[in-house]
Amino acid sequence: MTLSNLYYYRKSSEKQNDRIIADLVIYGGTPAGITAAIQAKKMGLEVVITEFSSHLGGITASGLGATDFGAKEAIGGLSREFYSRLGNYYDKEEQWTFEPKAAQYVFQTWLEEYQIPIYYQQRLMEVTVEDKKIIQIIMENGNCFTGDYFIDASYEGDLMARTGISYYVGRESNETYKETYNGIQFGHPHHNFKTEVDPYKTEGEEQSGLLPGISEVTSNKKEVQGSGDKRIQAYNFRICLTKDPEKRVPFPKPPNYDPERFTLLLRYINGGVWDAMNLHVDLPNGKTDLNNYGGFSTDYIGMNYEWPDGSYETREDIYQDHLNYNLGLLYFLANDNRVPNHIQQEVAEWGLPKDEFQQTGNWPPQLYIRESRRMLADYIMTDRNCLGQTKVEDSIGLASYQMDSHHCRRVVMDGKIVNEGDVEIPISPYPISFRSVMPKATECTNLFVPVCLSSSHIAFGSIRMEPVFMILGQSVGTAVALAYKGNLTVQEVNYDKLKSTLIREGQVLEWDSSVVDDPVKRMQSTFGKE
Repeated sequence: MTLSNLYYYRKSSEKQNDRIIADLVIYGGTPAGITAAIQAKKMGLEVVITEFSSHLGGITASGLGATDFGAKEAIGGLSREFYSRLGNYYDKEEQWTFEPKAAQYVFQTWLEEYQIPIYYQQRLMEVTVEDKKIIQIIMENGNCFTGDYFIDASYEGDLMARTGISYYVGRESNETYKETYNGIQFGHPHHNFKTEVDPYKTEGEEQSGLLPGISEVTSNKKEVQGSGDKRIQAYNFRICLTKDPEKRVPFPKPPNYDPERFTLLLRYINGGVWDAMNLHVDLPNGKTDLNNYGGFSTDYIGMNYEWPDGSYETREDIYQDHLNYNLGLLYFLANDNRVPNHIQQEVAEWGLPKDEFQQTGNWPPQLYIRESRRMLADYIMTDRNCLGQTKVEDSIGLASYQMDSHHCRRVVMDGKIVNEGDVEIPISPYPISFRSVMPKATECTNLFVPVCLSSSHIAFGSIRMEPVFMILGQSVGTAVALAYKGNLTVQEVNYDKLKSTLIREGQVLEWDSSVVDDPVKRMQSTFGKE
């Protein structure tokens, strides 16, 4: 593994000073940015994509090969076409589980078909705004992108934030939007400890301090269920693994390996629970998508709070810390002699596939940013939308996955280790409001935000799935084209005209529960979570 290739947020030193002019400038080469670009280009606009990293396709092309979709029938348009193109790659009609390199290939060739240029390693430095309109965005390397319209398709919402648009980070209280499942959440059954484990560095000695990974000591008397805070759900890497001896690369020792950070996991294993690698989803050609499972796994709980508003340097530190944690976890399980022999042997059978991520030592380059900033627009999606208690009339696509927040912290509560924040509530497909992807007219009139959209923490836990981001990307790409042709602000786009265009393009805007099985029942029996 080449250490220099593992840096993701390092400042680019190459000065370019180019000036690029387009009808639409998209910040973020995520799946949302890609579908937005393709749709706008189909409708006649000149489009460019600027991507912070050297990686195209976001987390979909970086290990998340097991699509969490809720109801396939709720997915249409370019989002559905992506899975059809993956089907062509594998000589099938559609493919919903896939290798990272397959997703990368589909995205790359798709953009090439439409001759959409991508500018990599574009670190946003400055946004020029005049009269509530973005005029240009300037990068650290001197590149200047000028456009009539802009889309922030990044996972962090950096363009949105630098433009001065209102946003929120963290968990609102249930009282804020009259919700049920927001804020601090104890008592949910998933991904918690199944047996008691001593939380102290020296077992039985509280004065020795807490083990790594435990944030605080608290009690039932201090905690108020549903109260708000600034915490966000955990990040991890979605790790592509293989057992194939022809492809398998043994887990390398990470650059800052510290086996003591896994003492809690070792005690948990010695307490009789071994489930940290239970959530392997099979991918084609003998590979898997490894995700978080159980009380102690790949989620690096509570170690990402500074990411959303952090500087590039702060994010680099967090990125490297997550890399060392996730790779260190696998290296520890496969190599530390304190780990029971049968577990060492089981984990050592796995490795990184040598035909994936060859530019970054076979390790996925994209950290899984499950949640960051969320815009505050004229309409805010809440759990009442997810539960069907409130329905919007300006749908630009459906979300259909359960409300899904990963844990936000690990604490000692009344003497026991508890993970807090995981929520998994089944829902039926519901519409996402057009108003939730546009800023307030008083803040900006030529920007759409399809990823860091206007939503509460827990509603975002349902919306945040990659197929939905592709749906929203196509919808805002359509809206930009309509705005451009009519010389309109984004707020002036006529919804009825947008709706008819989206329907012609194959988007699914309404859910008809009479023609398909109930996805709530389907999700209640699901094996895993995003």
